[in-house]
Amino acid sequence: MELSIPIQTGSTKPNRLKLTLRYLRRNKSLVVGLAMLAFLLIFSIGGSLLIDTSTRAYPLAAPAVQPPSAEYPLGTDRDGRDLLAVMARGILLTGSIGVMAGSIGLFVGVVLGFLAGYYGGWVDSVIRWVTEVLMTIPPLILKIIIASTIVDKNKVTIFTMAGVASILSWMGTARVVRSQVLSLRERTFVSVAKLSGMSNLEIIFKELMPNMLPYLAASFVGAVMGGIGSSFGLEVLGLGPAREPTIGMTIRWAQFHSAIFNQWWWWVLWPSLALVMIFASLSLINRGLDEIANPRVRRSE
Repeated sequence: MELSIPIQTGSTKPNRLKLTLRYLRRNKSLVVGLAMLAFLLIFSIGGSLLIDTSTRAYPLAAPAVQPPSAEYPLGTDRDGRDLLAVMARGILLTGSIGVMAGSIGLFVGVVLGFLAGYYGGWVDSVIRWVTEVLMTIPPLILKIIIASTIVDKNKVTIFTMAGVASILSWMGTARVVRSQVLSLRERTFVSVAKLSGMSNLEIIFKELMPNMLPYLAASFVGAVMGGIGSSFGLEVLGLGPAREPTIGMTIRWAQFHSAIFNQWWWWVLWPSLALVMIFASLSLINRGLDEIANPRVRRSE
């Protein structure tokens, strides 16, 4: 009597899409954060397409201090700005400042961290000494001093704000990248790459950088949050772009005109809600990416 053993012709290994969906089901922080960020982008981009934000988000575009209504769903402020247009444009401007500031800080930190960690020697000593000295300076105080030197606040742009917000934001990234590179450069695959004739730049970009991409992604999100937080602090103090309807400047003008005491609650509510959603979404995304970058907090199936 012969026994027939069924042979499976198809592979039971799940494909990349199934693995991604399975992982997203576990990583709820990342999913919720991405969903919140997607909502903000849809609201901002969609609002900019449906509303003329180039005029309605600026003074004298609508009647002043109108409460939310069918004509003005989010109301207007004391200077005659349509707050729906202000929110649509302000979220994009605030996000742009954060992305630019975060990109600058991450780029400088990664470059200095790789130089110090991979080459070592006097390069490492100089970069480490400069970083340790600058770590003693309160970043916010230095940013306030630099921003206050601009006399004409009408000349302050989102690019200016991004540049000021990125000052000293690279130090934490540089220190962590340096420590990671110091560990990775002693691994076997780096020695094999050197024996194969790869140059230092090839080793950095082809061997070390791919191993640090999850951490760099999480660091970028954190840097964007830091850039938005720094720019918001400067704007509330009146050191931001006076004309641009960023979230920080909207709250600044509401504070300046005593919106809460005058019971213009809608002027404060919408930018505050937008700011909370921005930070909440980025914080959840950062927490989700940290699970990918940090094996100690990674959960199994």
